[in-house]
Amino acid sequence: MKDRTTDYDVVIVGGSFAGLSAAMALGRSLRKVLLIDSGSPCNIQTPHSHNFITQDGETPQAIRDKAISQVLSYPTVTFRDSVVNKVSREADKFLVEITESESFTAKKLLLATGVRDLMPDIEGFAACWGISILHCPYCHGYEVRHKKIGLLGNGDMGYEFVKLLSNWSQDLVLFTNGTSTLTEEQIQTLRSKEVEIVEEEILQIEHEQGIIQNLVLKGGTSYFVSALFARVPFELHSTIPVELGCELTDHGLIKVDEFQRTTVKGIYAAGDNAYPMRSVASAVAAGNKAGAVMNKELIDEEF
Repeated sequence: MKDRTTDYDVVIVGGSFAGLSAAMALGRSLRKVLLIDSGSPCNIQTPHSHNFITQDGETPQAIRDKAISQVLSYPTVTFRDSVVNKVSREADKFLVEITESESFTAKKLLLATGVRDLMPDIEGFAACWGISILHCPYCHGYEVRHKKIGLLGNGDMGYEFVKLLSNWSQDLVLFTNGTSTLTEEQIQTLRSKEVEIVEEEILQIEHEQGIIQNLVLKGGTSYFVSALFARVPFELHSTIPVELGCELTDHGLIKVDEFQRTTVKGIYAAGDNAYPMRSVASAVAAGNKAGAVMNKELIDEEF
């Protein structure tokens, strides 16, 4: 038995950029909204956010703090710093339970729970992630333009990554971190572009407060790069989407339609957990759309 249950139009699980954007759209639509967040975004180490107009170069935390302040200026929006333990369906509503033995019902549920990046077993990698080991050239490529850039990848993915980064720098090194799976044609193309290919495994990343100093290979050779771009595997930050029966894509993201609706009626998803192009701007746009769609569907159900 829970201590108390409070009813909301929408409960948003995840209070980073997508969740906050949706909360603003819903608050401005006079909807009673609860936003629940545990404070562990995937960009927690990232010192600066880029490619988001009006906020270019600001810290993600500063953008989030300002967003929370603005969202909570709408009296129908409530923010809780907590963890959602369980979500279940009760008749035509969702029952959301948090760690403080409280529960809430919602007519609609938005999952803005993000993803968790899985770090490779390379000493120093995790400490540099988001600082000098980067995932997105659109977010961070300009800051290391024309510098020596390393790329961690292999096969088709590694080749396409090099091709993409060549727009920002002509001084590139591809670290396959083991035997190359590039085709002979890809190798010849990369060599013609003077891209060095290093197959030896990376043992350690020497750094100072997340800033790469050297990549140390297992044989002892060191390479200096100003930044290392890498695409690491990830998993959904929360198991709740799967527990609720939401279908996933082949890449492990929550499957949504063009209106951010999942395959489960009444459940929506927005942000990194539902879209492969991970950026603040993309998350904000998806959250705004989800908020508007949920409000419209609530109107249709109530009118």
